[in-house]
Amino acid sequence: MIGPALPAAGLLDRLALLRARLSRPATRFAALPDPGLIGVAERGRWLIAGQWLTAGRLVEAPGAAPWEVPGADAALLAHAHGFGWLDDLAALGGRGARTRAQHWTFRWIARFGQGRGPGWGPALAAQRLGRWMAHASFLLDGAGMREADLARAASRTMLYLAQRWPSASGPARIESLAAILRAGLALEGMAAHVAPAAQALGREAGAQIDPQGAIASRSPEDLAALFTLLAETAAALVAAGRPVAEGHRAAILRMAPVVRALRHGDGGLPRFHGGGRAFPERMDRALAGLSGPALPTEGLAMGFARLAAGRTTVIVDAEGPPPGGHAHASTLGVELSSGRRPLVVSCGSGRSWGPGWHRAGRATASHSTLMIEGFSSSRLARDGDDMAETARVLSAHLQKGPAGQHLHLLHDGWAQTHGLTHRRDLVLAPDGRSLSGADTLAALTAPERKRLDAALRAAKGHGLAFALRFHLHPDVSADILPDGHGVTLTLASGEVWAFRPEGPARLTLAPSVYLDRAHRLPRATRQIVLAGVLVDAEARIGWTFAKTEDTPLAIRDLSRDDPPDRHGPDPT
Repeated sequence: MIGPALPAAGLLDRLALLRARLSRPATRFAALPDPGLIGVAERGRWLIAGQWLTAGRLVEAPGAAPWEVPGADAALLAHAHGFGWLDDLAALGGRGARTRAQHWTFRWIARFGQGRGPGWGPALAAQRLGRWMAHASFLLDGAGMREADLARAASRTMLYLAQRWPSASGPARIESLAAILRAGLALEGMAAHVAPAAQALGREAGAQIDPQGAIASRSPEDLAALFTLLAETAAALVAAGRPVAEGHRAAILRMAPVVRALRHGDGGLPRFHGGGRAFPERMDRALAGLSGPALPTEGLAMGFARLAAGRTTVIVDAEGPPPGGHAHASTLGVELSSGRRPLVVSCGSGRSWGPGWHRAGRATASHSTLMIEGFSSSRLARDGDDMAETARVLSAHLQKGPAGQHLHLLHDGWAQTHGLTHRRDLVLAPDGRSLSGADTLAALTAPERKRLDAALRAAKGHGLAFALRFHLHPDVSADILPDGHGVTLTLASGEVWAFRPEGPARLTLAPSVYLDRAHRLPRATRQIVLAGVLVDAEARIGWTFAKTEDTPLAIRDLSRDDPPDRHGPDPT
């Protein structure tokens, strides 16, 4: 939950920091680690210009360090003390970005490096140490005289984490151990900490990555981040001639097919459960050369179904939401891409723009699926971030045959409130040139029919309004067909698709948003909306996305992606 401030270090953290300060620190790097983390250059430009997002507001604070931004909320403070901004300055590169990164880093060390102030929980300390290691070459370029300062701060953080990592929870335990390993390999005199951390990392990876290669949050971006972290840490151990624990190695091999299954044609990830597209280049590096099956041999991939043929990839959220404050009410939500061009998307996570956007991005209306008016398929608690009521997927079957790939799904998200279940049937043609679907609301059992009758009586003859939404990527140009019964969709690659509905529903093109952390503000886009009213025991809407006949089977997609709006000076 986003709060007003970060807590200061607790008693056990302060004791661990004291012991770390009393230990002999490193004063130089035995070897500079290879850069691993990737940021967004455009965000680096905002930092140079002194532009920050906090609590959903854009704040101009030229010259302010990240932890000094006026009115900073807990999310921005965590970003500041976890050094998330360092990824973006390193991605921007150039003398101006490097000088700013060095100035802020050594100011932070001088002010907070002895354990004062916030930012000393294991999770933030692990993020900070991991970024210092990933960007050590960048930070020390032209500042070799400060090597001892960075090495001392890094070694004290490592010694603190070596004591406190067990108090972290979930992925932060893996991040802490990976940071200890990278620092132990890089800092002179700290190699004794490598073997214990490597063994502990093997145990943690084995415990947190389930037998199918999934994680509890079901966030594709979280999974990819852990996978790449584990793969890069294993590569660092191998390069140093150190063994990789069996649990560590096995977790990587379990995760790899799931990560591959969750990637669209452009290498990005579906935007469910708080996650974004992530960084395809980093995933490519981590996946390169791994053995084992390319995709899961059967069933779902972390609760997601994948259909792929020709240039078309379809990814569907085929399970109920996971526990936790970032879960989305996205059950049966679909994303569709053609080649490296997204077509149908989810709105994405609104965390970067404050609590209001965060809650909105989690609602069913922010996903490409059906919703009863006023009711998400899973509902948030009124006084917290967890889901109070969650949809269950009652049936999920994927069949592949000569006629294409057929996915059948059924969830009960409105069974208790309205007596209705939602059935979604999808068929992807063998050549990938069409995706057909049917969405049905129905009362399936006698108790459900009683609840539906009560809901219809409460509606006083107006029926139950529902809407089927397909959110479009901002780069898709959409126009209602002249007959009013379809939409033409033109991708940046030049491909043209046509959307056609079937059944008694009103078709409109409505405003939507695309929430992307690479942009300062939510991006305006559009959504296809099919609005209908249920007046008896069942309502059904059919629909089809199909490439037009004049769209070739193969296309040379040479058009460059438009960069985010550029603000602030270029690096010098």
